Amino acid sequence: MPSPGRSEGSARKPLLISAGVTLAAVVLGVVSWQATAAKDTAPESAPASAPQASDPRAELMKLARRDAGDKLSTGRADAPVVLIEYSDFKCGYCGKFARDTEPELVKKYVENGTLRIEWRNFPIFGAESEAAAKASWAAARQDRFAAFHAAAYAEGAKEKGFGEARLLELAREAGVPDQQRFQQDMAGREAAAAVRQDQEEGYRIGVTSTPSFLVNGQPIAGAQPMEAFTAAITKAQKAAGAAAAK
Repeated sequence: MPSPGRSEGSARKPLLISAGVTLAAVVLGVVSWQATAAKDTAPESAPASAPQASDPRAELMKLARRDAGDKLSTGRADAPVVLIEYSDFKCGYCGKFARDTEPELVKKYVENGTLRIEWRNFPIFGAESEAAAKASWAAARQDRFAAFHAAAYAEGAKEKGFGEARLLELAREAGVPDQQRFQQDMAGREAAAAVRQDQEEGYRIGVTSTPSFLVNGQPIAGAQPMEAFTAAITKAQKAAGAAAAK
């Protein structure tokens, strides 16, 4: 069993690398997720015209969608720091992050405009994970994603499973107003496509376990303590400020 500070679960899908992302590798490990690539600068002896590798973090930063209409995100679209979270509703450590750390991040950074949190459904624990992911998307269609997220990650919630009846119960707990529409959206092609898009994005950059995070392109693996996110957000905010000042 993995320790509480580490990521939980391992996706069993081959790593996919997009031709448009010039990374040598982006690997999510049990202890750390480390982006690796060729050095950004060529050796002094190399010709000035020699091609240089892309900055992997810069490539990962481009994954932030910053869509003001994204109903699965919270925080200003123009926030200087974007935290992208790849999670599964059946993941115990994802629930730990949702209960213990995310509320603190919202209070400390989202509310003052520093941070935006973008959710990515990354179901890796089978059919119920897939169903819960689609249900979260369906709840978001009625502006109830945050409430559904809180209900699905409540203490003891995952032990009840995510069968169809349970998902409808969670939708009621979340205050989803139109249950019939919720069921239709959950079973529809758009939900499946949205979840697939999130999954493929995660696999493409090397995500293999949940929860996994990017903070302005800086990978963080697992339900790390608040201090790890504070350090990453502070560093990213300073870098964003320096870039804006140039």
